[in-house]
Amino acid sequence: MAFWWPLIVLALAYGLCRFLFMLIPVNVPSIDVDVSDGKSFRDSSTLSQFRVVAFPQFLLERASILVHSTVLLTRAMAFVSAVQLRKGIRRRRTASFTCKLKLSFANWFTIVGVWYMLQIPPRGRTQQSETKVQCYEPATMKYLGYFPALSPSEVEERVALAKKAQTVWAKSSFKQRRQFLRILLKYILEHQQLICEVSSRDTGKTMVDASLGEIMTTCEKITWLLSEGERWLKPEYRSSGRSMIHKKAKVEFHPLGVIGAIVSWNYPFHNVFNPMLAAVFSGNGIVIKVSEHASWSGCFYFRIIQAALTAVGAPDNLVDVITGFAETGEALVSSVDKVIFVGSPGVGKKIMRNAAKNLVPVTLELGGKDAFIVCEDVDVPHVAQVAVRAALQSSGQNCAGAERFYVHRDVYASFVTQVSQIVKSVSAGPPLTGRYDMGALCMQEHSERLQNLVNDALEKGAEIVARGSFGHLGEGAVDQFFPPTVIVNVDHTMKLMQEEAFGPILPIMKFSTDEEAIKLANDSRYGLGCAVFSGSQRRAREIASKIHTGVAAVNDFASSYMCQAILSLSLPFGGVKDSGFGRFAGIEGLRACCLVKSVVEDRWWPYVKTKIPKPIQYPVSEGGFEFQESLVEALYGLNIWDRLQALVTVLKALSEQNSSSGTSKRSD
Repeated sequence: MAFWWPLIVLALAYGLCRFLFMLIPVNVPSIDVDVSDGKSFRDSSTLSQFRVVAFPQFLLERASILVHSTVLLTRAMAFVSAVQLRKGIRRRRTASFTCKLKLSFANWFTIVGVWYMLQIPPRGRTQQSETKVQCYEPATMKYLGYFPALSPSEVEERVALAKKAQTVWAKSSFKQRRQFLRILLKYILEHQQLICEVSSRDTGKTMVDASLGEIMTTCEKITWLLSEGERWLKPEYRSSGRSMIHKKAKVEFHPLGVIGAIVSWNYPFHNVFNPMLAAVFSGNGIVIKVSEHASWSGCFYFRIIQAALTAVGAPDNLVDVITGFAETGEALVSSVDKVIFVGSPGVGKKIMRNAAKNLVPVTLELGGKDAFIVCEDVDVPHVAQVAVRAALQSSGQNCAGAERFYVHRDVYASFVTQVSQIVKSVSAGPPLTGRYDMGALCMQEHSERLQNLVNDALEKGAEIVARGSFGHLGEGAVDQFFPPTVIVNVDHTMKLMQEEAFGPILPIMKFSTDEEAIKLANDSRYGLGCAVFSGSQRRAREIASKIHTGVAAVNDFASSYMCQAILSLSLPFGGVKDSGFGRFAGIEGLRACCLVKSVVEDRWWPYVKTKIPKPIQYPVSEGGFEFQESLVEALYGLNIWDRLQALVTVLKALSEQNSSSGTSKRSD
């Protein structure tokens, strides 16, 4: 017992010191981010600066419409006033980036008047908007403004600037990089509402969905990088093996250069920050092409990153965000040192083809069709709540969302009843105009696609048993919503069970045995994730281990995505099959942003050096092969006596070579 007391005291002392150290506040400076675009988000009558800046240019492009139409004199005067106001805005923006625009009553009336007199440009890509990315609020279809669709030459210029900045940042210390992360974390914690409102406005999700999918995941990854990032980027020493026992072997992790990330629209804050955090912390630069469906929020979040980088003295252009369409993304792929892509399998294959031209490495996350398996020994009310969240999070627009529900026949009826009750209580509507459980769909025409999947299932024998309700929807935004839907009697002949829906639909199917559930779960071209629920954790673990996916959750849903800093464990995220390959997040994702270099050096230099044995030096002696054969046996033989005998042969050959070499010198 006397032996253990000192160890116990030391352990308690260490724990107390760690606790006291945690109480010491960290000195993290605050950053000033221009939020003039988001300060009045909840006031739908206020035009943001994005709109005011973009709008007069929009008027100029349609000047011919006003000239050639029968407009009133007041409209012409309004147009001239708007142009004058635009010139004044340009002068102010040139003088100071953070200045606030103050509008007189006359100017305000002019802008609002012209706003309603002219036709709003169509959303998405049209012949008239080849060079512009038009931005709207999905939940209300209000116009937000536009951003330039960069040309290939402009993309190459941005990447070149990032490469120049990266050569400086590659020499930065981990202390400086951690300070960058702390500044970001502090800003996020202090501005959660603003960040969530921006995401909600640009993608239609609720504030709760934004907090779960944008804030929590990002904060978790920052926290893990702060505590574990440096450890996994330091040189890692490895075994040098039997033949190289006199050597030291290690793996070094160096920055690749500039990472190119092409990210999806469903979580604009997290999808920008996720690749950026790993790239910058590992010493890289990064250029992020945001989706044309979430450019407004992506460019706003970019300001936060810029301010934090400036605060730590990072070089300009280390991180950049670009906007555009397919041509912009193609130019990025061919210009960078590695590509991270989040999107659909079809576009992912195009990314691979373009990257192959220059042998640019790629990481692809291409969505999923995750199975949600419920065994008969579960707590049904508990699992039903998890199931609904798994399907309806962000209106079902979730890469790791549950899209196929397999329920044991013994609890099938009770599970359907419980889920139906919850879904019927869910209301969908514009998230910033009322208290709704679910928001809008981000992309236009997506509701029509979801309805086609449901119609195909109904035609083949499926049945809708429950649907949620709608709140007050604007006339122009009705098609941006789809009711949460529970559908039963489904099978794998239906498109709903094969194609990624990316919507708030819960198709529920029966199974009788664990083997049948595993077979059904694997019957998909996707392989991103799965969730298995059982009263026996061992049983759930065995089922999950047999499902061919990159991610698995036992008695939980998507929890692996949050496990970034638990017991010094970090989990990667990615899939197999049509869900892509490669990993981001965790140790694997962090090191995937690095050039992995193997390094070998002498352990006892200069006393022990590498020397080619005499029998195999050029010109090779007559007994060279016999010497090499005995050396292999001495190092790797299975029997200790055989190895000793081979060693004697090796030593004998060396001594003979040395003696013959000495005789040759004397004769000379």
